[in-house]
Amino acid sequence: MADNILQKIFQPSARGRLWQIFILILILVMVGGLVGAGTYYNRGADWLSDKTGGAVRLPLVRDIPFRLGLDLLGGSQLIYEADMSMIDDTDRSSALDGVRDVIERRVNVFGVSEPNVQTNISGGEYRVIVELAGIRDVNEAIKMIGETPLLEFKEEGQEERELTAEEEELLAEINRQAEETAEDVLGKLLAGGDFAALAREYSQDEATRDAGGDLGWLTEQDNPEIIALAKNLAPGAITDDLKRSAAGYEILKLDDRRERTNPFNDNETEKEARAAHLLLCHDEVAGCATGLSKDAAYENIKQLGETATPDNFSQLARANSTEPGADATGGDLGWFAKGMMVKPFEDAVFEQAVGTISYVVETQFGYHLIHKIDERPLVEYRVSRIFVRTATADDITDGGAEWSNTELTGKNLKRARVAFDPNDNSPQVSLEFDTEGSDLFADITGRNVGKPVAIFLDGYPISIPTVNEKITGGQAVISGNFDINEAKLLAQRLNAGALPVPIELINQQTVGPSLGKTSLDLSLRAGIIGLVFVAVFMVAFYRLPGLIATVSLVFYGILVLAIFKLWPVTLTLAGMAGFILSIGMAVDANILIFSRLKEELALGKPLNLAVKDSFNRAWPSIRDGNVSTLITCFILVQFSTSIVKGFAITLGLGVLVSMFSAIVITKTLLLLVSGEWLAKRVWLAGTAFKS
Repeated sequence: MADNILQKIFQPSARGRLWQIFILILILVMVGGLVGAGTYYNRGADWLSDKTGGAVRLPLVRDIPFRLGLDLLGGSQLIYEADMSMIDDTDRSSALDGVRDVIERRVNVFGVSEPNVQTNISGGEYRVIVELAGIRDVNEAIKMIGETPLLEFKEEGQEERELTAEEEELLAEINRQAEETAEDVLGKLLAGGDFAALAREYSQDEATRDAGGDLGWLTEQDNPEIIALAKNLAPGAITDDLKRSAAGYEILKLDDRRERTNPFNDNETEKEARAAHLLLCHDEVAGCATGLSKDAAYENIKQLGETATPDNFSQLARANSTEPGADATGGDLGWFAKGMMVKPFEDAVFEQAVGTISYVVETQFGYHLIHKIDERPLVEYRVSRIFVRTATADDITDGGAEWSNTELTGKNLKRARVAFDPNDNSPQVSLEFDTEGSDLFADITGRNVGKPVAIFLDGYPISIPTVNEKITGGQAVISGNFDINEAKLLAQRLNAGALPVPIELINQQTVGPSLGKTSLDLSLRAGIIGLVFVAVFMVAFYRLPGLIATVSLVFYGILVLAIFKLWPVTLTLAGMAGFILSIGMAVDANILIFSRLKEELALGKPLNLAVKDSFNRAWPSIRDGNVSTLITCFILVQFSTSIVKGFAITLGLGVLVSMFSAIVITKTLLLLVSGEWLAKRVWLAGTAFKS
């Protein structure tokens, strides 16, 4: 009998494919069930293990809790009104978004389960709605949120505090213990210990610890310090002594090495080049102090190119290059791969032959002569690490006087805007100061050329640009490797500290956790009762097809609850209502299909063909109805507040899963049971199959 079942499943026929789909559905539902009911499964597994003395032990699964909103978990809702009387109309929306950004960062300090901060503009009123689910100290939250955002400009401190004798002893003791720990781990490895297990237990690198210390595939450019320590190992070998990096002790394992292939051509190996360059900037390059016009710089570098050879290139670069530090390096750039240099420079290097000097190459930095010194395949290394951190004096003194305050604050900043570099169109942030701020900023940048100046918002650094030259006139630009969203976020944060936007708490509502639990219990009870009534109606009216629809509905519920946990979706009372409503919509699709099935059978079609045609012809109605609902959900998500948004999200997810359950699950089950046996038992088929 088992052989017959397996033959039906794996035979290359239409019915065999149905069984395969059915098995995939069962697997999907089982996984969804484990996600949705992980707590109860783990309790059952522990109970079974206790009863059998550990002889039978089921594997445990990760328990993912539901994320409950304010009205279910309990907490507070705070509504603030922003005073925009001093803000230009065009800047009000940006100012409000900036205040929201600051509040979001502040409430995260409290470890709130699911903070929800939204803005609302209506009738000339600008409000920020803060929902703090599960918060314990409401008064402290109100105090922190209500403070005016503080923007400060700071410069590097001039002096750092020296350690006391007691602190010197503490530092030495911490590092002695770190060395003992690292030596103990190395001893266990050399005795045959498992590297991944020891990494999970001892490594202090949080980014790789859970992965058994695996750093992934790296090149020398990605992490030169680690690769220098590990690249000479044989694949599978472990360092036989402790290695020191700048931050602590390293125990490394070289898992493998390979030559990186071109992602667009598997037969081509990527290359890395070593090159030196001679740079001449001109007056159209920001920060260039040569005083040369663009044409004059071009003529000068052409003349240098005529005399340059591989032997004298380093000397010419030291004497003529305008690149900072070229007098010491001779323009040597070391090894680099594609994507690490600006495109015109990169294209020239990888197209020229080793040992040659390029013609004049123009980039946003000026004109270049490039000497290609060498080329080799780009090698990647798969490395794992166990890292034991050592302490420094800064750890003891908490950085000493790393940053010191200046007199320049957010009150001097008129506005920050997103701008674009005219040379390469990259996003940057432009700053505009008032008269007092212009003078202060000129003094600060004048004494910090070549040094960083940090911008702090609420005590946290949001940008630490390096000063290239003294900046006068009250206009400045922060540039870097921004994308447009990062530039907008930085401008928004700057405006939050710069624009005078006082906020006032106008409403506070507190929901106790006992009320939240009661609400949740009532919502779940309503959902179960609704599901039972729908199931009774479907079975009574449609009999076997109704029973299939009910099974499909149970599968639907399991999958939706699993998605709510994995997404994760914050469940509120409104969200529960959206979920319950989607149950009715899931049944509605089955009713459309069964009604169409009745009409197909009335035409005298065989049962199997009638089932397929009923699904195909009911699909346009199901699709159009559900798509219109999804469009409505999308609009509500984009333009509504939190309560309505939660309803729209759960309803939208429920509609998507209901379409899958009706068209895939119900259809598969119905085709599996349909046949001569069912066709002869009209009483079991119910009204759906009566002509």
